[in-house]
Amino acid sequence: MTRVLRDERLASRLITRSGHHLQGEPVASSSRSSSSSASASTTVGGPPKRCATALLLETLTTGLAAVREPRLVRERFEEELRALVRASSVTFRQDGDGRQRPNVVSYEVPGSPFVDRPWLEAVFDPSRPADDRARQMLAAGAQVAGLLLEIERANGRWPLACARGRSDGAAPLIGSSLAIRTVRDRIERVAATDFTVLIEGESGTGKELVARQIHALSRRRRAPFIAVNCAAIVETLIEAELFGIEERTATGVRGRRGKFEHAHEGTLFLDEVSDLSPAAQAKLLRAIQDLSVERVGGCGARRVDTRIIVASNRSLAMLVEQGRFRLDLYYRLNGVDVQVPPLRHRRDDVGELTTYFLERHRTFRPLSLSTAATDALLAYDWPGNVRELERVIERAVALAGGPFLELDDLPPVLLGDYAEVVLPALHDRSSMRAWGSRYARLVLERCGNNKRQACRQLGISYHTLQGYLRFGSEKADARATG
Repeated sequence: MTRVLRDERLASRLITRSGHHLQGEPVASSSRSSSSSASASTTVGGPPKRCATALLLETLTTGLAAVREPRLVRERFEEELRALVRASSVTFRQDGDGRQRPNVVSYEVPGSPFVDRPWLEAVFDPSRPADDRARQMLAAGAQVAGLLLEIERANGRWPLACARGRSDGAAPLIGSSLAIRTVRDRIERVAATDFTVLIEGESGTGKELVARQIHALSRRRRAPFIAVNCAAIVETLIEAELFGIEERTATGVRGRRGKFEHAHEGTLFLDEVSDLSPAAQAKLLRAIQDLSVERVGGCGARRVDTRIIVASNRSLAMLVEQGRFRLDLYYRLNGVDVQVPPLRHRRDDVGELTTYFLERHRTFRPLSLSTAATDALLAYDWPGNVRELERVIERAVALAGGPFLELDDLPPVLLGDYAEVVLPALHDRSSMRAWGSRYARLVLERCGNNKRQACRQLGISYHTLQGYLRFGSEKADARATG
């Protein structure tokens, strides 16, 4: 496959084809520029310039030359293009229809004719929409993506295999609330450094997603991102998992590298670091402090160039006060912190997240959110945060009986007061005046039956309040006599 990627004639035709209608911004040439890129981008009477397609093609020929599996090439291509255009996500979609949607830019992927040709789709942050340069880069990316599809087709794979929906993993940092904008700003500032980062937040808020975005925006983005769940590692194996083990340390044991070495020149993400035992904390402190590891059974330290990002769903400062976390390790980890807010503190983002999850499953069942279901989702406290919201939407997509997601499609535990008040009223077809009468009686009761105070709180006149109370009494009398 590497030979296909380095085919100069194919690259030249691809660049020439896009160069007639797409002029990317000039990019400073580098020593690694391919000859095809330089020749296709040379202007008469001026220095060589490379269009956006040439830049992306060079990324394939140089940065991805060692990757043999077409699917892996495609995933790396998506990540590279996402970083170039500064989008929340870049994916292939089989069901792309070219319709304009908020914060979404899509281009049809050229290539051999086949049914339902994929689209290259980029989702942008609402606070940072796509500019002209990003659109040019995406248009160029669609041209290069055609080459990727042809590679898969030449390897005996159906090209539409690339146009899959992303049903796994957490959502990007969707939302436009002040809380999530603050997190994005902190991510961009932290990503420019190599400092150790501490991410704190409740379970399900997206701490690993924050860590991945820090890595994707950093200078280490071309190196591995290694995630380790510290709570899932057996205590007796923690040292071998993190630092590695030498060959034949014990009978039947094969030598292998640890997570620190796997993340060399990249990022090591230690999730739930608060669950480490005191002994494991001491070993981790030594590795972070010296930036070197010693394999189990080894006799010498190995230097590693690894950025450390740790996460905890509990406050490490509180654990230090309780004597359950080492103070020196806490000071080593707490240089730069990122606080991920729970979903209940950014309710304005619930609607955008819900729309995002529904769009992800649109190929299986296109659903729209009803107004009543939207109100119920906004009123819920979401103890499981974004992860819980994702599971709720998946349940609704699987069980919904119509084109709209209604209250009946939501779990009973999520409805809360809606199940006791709203649903019976909907089934009884209660009028707006009946609702007003019921609410007026509740406010009057909270005001200690002081009608003047209830009028001030409701913002209505005394005569209007009397009408609501009289309506409720008449309805009660009618039910009693009936």
